Amino acid sequence: MGQNYEGTADQGVSLVNLVLLSGGSGKRLWPLSNDTRSKQFLKVLESNLSEKQSMVQRVWGQLKSVGLEGSSVIATSKMQRDMIHSQIGTDVPLIIEPERRDTFPAIALAASYLYSVQHADENEVVAVLPVDPYVEDDFFERVKELENVLLNSEADLALMGVKPTYPSSKYGYIVPKGNVDKNEPFTVDRFTEKPSEEKAQDLINMNALWNCGVFAFQLKYLINILKEKNLPLDFEELSLHYKELPKISFDYEVVEKANHIVALPYEGYWKDLGTWNTLTEEMATVQIGKGVLSEDSNNSHLINELDIPVTVLGVKDVVVAASPDGILVADKASSPKIKDVISGFDHPPMYEERLWGWSRVLDYAKYNDGQEMVTKRICIHEGKNSSYHYHNLRDEVWTIVRGEGELALDDYITRVKAGDIIHLPAGKKHGIKALSDLEFVEVQTGIGISDEDFTRLYFQWEDVLEHFNKSKAKVIL
Repeated sequence: MGQNYEGTADQGVSLVNLVLLSGGSGKRLWPLSNDTRSKQFLKVLESNLSEKQSMVQRVWGQLKSVGLEGSSVIATSKMQRDMIHSQIGTDVPLIIEPERRDTFPAIALAASYLYSVQHADENEVVAVLPVDPYVEDDFFERVKELENVLLNSEADLALMGVKPTYPSSKYGYIVPKGNVDKNEPFTVDRFTEKPSEEKAQDLINMNALWNCGVFAFQLKYLINILKEKNLPLDFEELSLHYKELPKISFDYEVVEKANHIVALPYEGYWKDLGTWNTLTEEMATVQIGKGVLSEDSNNSHLINELDIPVTVLGVKDVVVAASPDGILVADKASSPKIKDVISGFDHPPMYEERLWGWSRVLDYAKYNDGQEMVTKRICIHEGKNSSYHYHNLRDEVWTIVRGEGELALDDYITRVKAGDIIHLPAGKKHGIKALSDLEFVEVQTGIGISDEDFTRLYFQWEDVLEHFNKSKAKVIL
């Protein structure tokens, strides 16, 4: 197996192969979302057990409940890999895109994975959907029906659309050809993208559906498109040539060029939680984190990830969100504009969730001589470990502030605890495992400090121990 896919899906109950697209640049729900923690990872919803959960945790739980998780894979970027594994488990099969491009390259790569790695039959049906729809379980039961709809109609593509509940100008519409029978599949005439509310009402009168980004095709349909474009069918080879794929959406590259498309209506609850005004309508509580939200603040929400309190008094229809990446105070109706307003922001994420825990940037400075300094607070959860690695461009100093751990250095493994200080000059190999929840402050110094300055040698702690046991290194525990 190559480096850009992980895990193997078991045979599921359904014959449909599900590809869930997990992308996003983390702009629409700024400042809580960022490049590594897009909206689908924010734990602001409430589970059946009254615990906080994210959109992706909710959806994966629903797939399990309807018997679809065994035939599902998630297509995502390497920046989101740790977040997905942290939230829904390391056994979830992932297809890792070599770089961010668009939905057509992502789906093409997924098709090559199913074809050349999982050896799916060309006649099998592939259904693609976003990783974060806010729906009830019957939505996924309806997705199962796409296979028969596609095969019986002999269409190129089968879409699933939501029956509109109001004339929205925020969504695209799937317009039927001719008269349609209630709740039955129909032939698609055309698509209309984000019409005016007046035009949207006309479309609803024509039985048009909201386009919720769900569609199905036989695997051979996309394989043939790859052949026509002289693109590799082998997953490994296509990964190597990924940057040569057109940076274009699946809608423009495939859907609009298809000759025969059918659509299946869905009448249940569906919501796109892509903006603060829609997300707050489904949040578990009006306040998360430190602070005060006064009783006379009507229809307002406070979400605070900082260690300092935030006070909100006497406001209406407002969302206040604070994180290490920034602070937002917005009228809910205006909150969808946030993506455009912050489009010029280019600083790296200040808070990241990782497979082993989390890290938060506390301070950054760049001096006249080009030297840089980054201070981070890092938590490694009990039983988890960092990789065993080294840096070429930066020195690090760790100050352990809580917990105990095993520290692997160039020539020995030793025990560390709160109060210990560890010096790690550039080139020194190191890694750490938490014996209890372990927190430390990391100060990085050097020129050209970057998250890319990593040479990873081992990921699993068992491999680190085996390496030391085979060498003449000391193990002092």
